[in-house]
Amino acid sequence: MSIPFFSFEPAESYEQALSRAAGIWGVEPEYSDTWGKPHVTSPEVQEDILQALGVPAGSKEELDRAVEERLWRHWNSLLPPVVVLGEGAERREFPLQVPTLLAGHTVGIEFRLEDGSTERREFSLAQLPSSGQAELRGTHYLRKQVPVPEDIPLGYHDVTASILCSDGRAGGATMRLILCPDRAYLPPAIREGRRTAGLAISLYGLRSDRNWGCGDLTDLETLIDWLADELGVSFVGLNPLHDIPNRYPFNISPYLPSSALYRNCIYLDVERLEDFQSASGLQRMLSLPETQSELEALRRSEQIQYERVHALKLRALKLAFLAFLPELRKGGDRARQFQEFMEREGALLERYAVHCALAEWIHARWPQIWVWPDWPEEFRDPDSEAVRRFAQRHWRLVTFYQYVQWQLDLQLAAVQQHTLRKGLEIGLYHDLALATDRCGADSWAYRSSYVSGCRVGAPPDGFAPKGQDWSFPPPNSERHRQTGYQLFAETVRHNCRHGGALRIDHVMRFSRLYWIPAGKPPTEGAYVQDSYEDLLHILALESVRQKVVIIGEDLGTVTPEIRSALNRFGIFGYRVPYFEKDQRQEYRPPQEYPAEALVCSSTHDLPTLAGFWLARDIEARREAGLLPEGSYHAQLAERARDRQRLLNLLFRLGLLPEWFPRSANHIPELTGELHNALVGFLVSTPCRLMVLNQEDLIKETEQQNLPASTWQYPNWQRKMKFTLEELRSAPLARDFTRMFRDWLERSGRLSRPLIQRG
Repeated sequence: MSIPFFSFEPAESYEQALSRAAGIWGVEPEYSDTWGKPHVTSPEVQEDILQALGVPAGSKEELDRAVEERLWRHWNSLLPPVVVLGEGAERREFPLQVPTLLAGHTVGIEFRLEDGSTERREFSLAQLPSSGQAELRGTHYLRKQVPVPEDIPLGYHDVTASILCSDGRAGGATMRLILCPDRAYLPPAIREGRRTAGLAISLYGLRSDRNWGCGDLTDLETLIDWLADELGVSFVGLNPLHDIPNRYPFNISPYLPSSALYRNCIYLDVERLEDFQSASGLQRMLSLPETQSELEALRRSEQIQYERVHALKLRALKLAFLAFLPELRKGGDRARQFQEFMEREGALLERYAVHCALAEWIHARWPQIWVWPDWPEEFRDPDSEAVRRFAQRHWRLVTFYQYVQWQLDLQLAAVQQHTLRKGLEIGLYHDLALATDRCGADSWAYRSSYVSGCRVGAPPDGFAPKGQDWSFPPPNSERHRQTGYQLFAETVRHNCRHGGALRIDHVMRFSRLYWIPAGKPPTEGAYVQDSYEDLLHILALESVRQKVVIIGEDLGTVTPEIRSALNRFGIFGYRVPYFEKDQRQEYRPPQEYPAEALVCSSTHDLPTLAGFWLARDIEARREAGLLPEGSYHAQLAERARDRQRLLNLLFRLGLLPEWFPRSANHIPELTGELHNALVGFLVSTPCRLMVLNQEDLIKETEQQNLPASTWQYPNWQRKMKFTLEELRSAPLARDFTRMFRDWLERSGRLSRPLIQRG
């Protein structure tokens, strides 16, 4: 068998050099939109994306040099920075590149395993199989394949290779070796084919007579008690709990976090902290009439007042931390637990806390400065001497932000355990956002992991005819590879923690993202590829280790390759009936839905069931100035057709009584019968997972988020129609609950513990 040979030849023209470089760096030459129409990536967009990636693209010579340099770096490295292998691979092996002059020597390999143990092997290079060769800069290279010992377990390991010569070692290198399962975790019941159901909520929107103006983790426990007693679902879906700046209107989206690693302190129940009772200053603060007045106003407010809630909780948390400091100095049991938490989190938590402390300190001195790109120059680099000195001088403030995350971790862990005790087999269903705020903690701490000069978005489609600009930076895939995917693995790990399911927002991210160069509209972008096989394997590893079901939100422009990969890895797809149409634009019946998917009533970006029927989403976009008059009338007409199509399908399925009106024009709102039929449609699909949004349980007309709007619409601020206390007592709430529970029982989706209670 011939061995592939690689060499470098200069391109014949600038166009050829640009096309070759774009291909090497993953810029796709074209894509097909949701209508099947092809779009060719323009040379200008290719050049802009390459420049953003640090590839000089002003001339053929620059592009040739960049390509040759990349090839040489690859072949002149003994080992790649990282190798990810699945357990089902035909041969578990990794590549080793050596100059042919050294191919007669021995290579020593040391495997440093995750548990700290080591294994050593020696191989004759001449006897290892070759998989490639190259000629670069006057040197001939061979690529050898080194076998991984069969007893090396799944996990994150380090491999060191050294060429052993008679006169010593001729260079060495280290790489990260990640051995992974080939499929994500599935609970036994789902593996056996049982269908389950859950309710999705926005945690911030929970109302109660005791919270501080937004839903908190104690509210979540109370909701879980109700779910276990009244509904018998298997899980509760949550919005991303990521840390956000909590500043209205631009910094309150849970899908644009400051940090995807750490959580928002507004979800803490301050009165549940162990330090609450001993914090005399906190007790005095809460006894003040102005504090009680503010708490009552925040509870009564129809919308979440993020800044006021955050300010009140931050003040209270600092008083609780002051009560904890003496114990921290003495070194008691809780101090030891806190130290262990900080040691487990390591530099990730330290960098996050330093960013929070710096942001608070700088804004207090320069109130006009809100984000790190505007900080004094010496503080913009997390590794600078100025930042190091700041962290030393202000260690109490840094430690405070670490303490807050410790408390969040403790409370969230307690909620998940409570959920499982109450019989919800999966428990908490978390959500990992796609975005990272370009001015947030993660972008400050790991700036090289993101690409400046481009923004992530989406090309034009039926949902957004002008495309979408999401205004956050794309990931630097090469940097992630060079660091052994460490930040990616940690992000997945942190979001799997204290849960039984994880939704991956825009799962296409693992295969490709749509990049928009700076200064260009969303119509002038291109897809840039990522190493999806590596990323999905790591996702499967974390899923299996933490026993977490993975759901990939695969709406929009999704390639057949990624759908096939998701299925191969046991990652559930995402199905929203609004989008499930055939070529005639008729809605698909439930039996055509795949079993290995989650079906949901809607998403945070889409109309509720009642809002869809009333076209409230179309009206809201018009009211916000986001919809031209011509498009408005066209969308209303299409919605009228969709309502009739849906009505016709529900009749064909026998989900509506014969006396019900046959014309959608005669049904002005989501009636009880129609509501019942739509929920019945969802539960009757073969999908193993089904989730109903709480807005759709109680027939709410307004959606949580109106894409492309900020101040024009109350995004992420809506509270639940009923308080937690009213869910058990209000007749209308009980009617909705009974309807959903009856469908779960009839469909076999009711959780086993509730069935046993009868």
